[in-house]
Amino acid sequence: MNVTALKRFCRSLPETVEVDSGAPYNWLVYSVRGRKYAYFKTSEPERWRFSLRVSLDRFVELTEVPGVKPARYRGRYGWITIVNVAAFPADYLRSLVEASHARASSSRPSRHRSPKVRRRPANG
Repeated sequence: MNVTALKRFCRSLPETVEVDSGAPYNWLVYSVRGRKYAYFKTSEPERWRFSLRVSLDRFVELTEVPGVKPARYRGRYGWITIVNVAAFPADYLRSLVEASHARASSSRPSRHRSPKVRRRPANG
């Protein structure tokens, strides 16, 4: 799968919003309900590197694969970067993107969550 096909696939997923952040960030971000699930780096020297969120099990498995590494600044949160999407198996990549999309769409952004209510212990 090439970059153009992957971008088209990301846009085809339900409720996906594509945002090109431009300089100085240079990301092409895909999100659903305000939650990011994938992005491309659009500036050199990392142009068209693709990052997405994966489960902890997949994170450990995938970071052992040549051409896949923890995403810069987000690796500790389970994000990986695929250096060359054309060299990655297309079906597997689609399933990873779908899983990242599903995870993002099933959760709400923290700003929309109800505040936690502190309960005081009963006196007595």
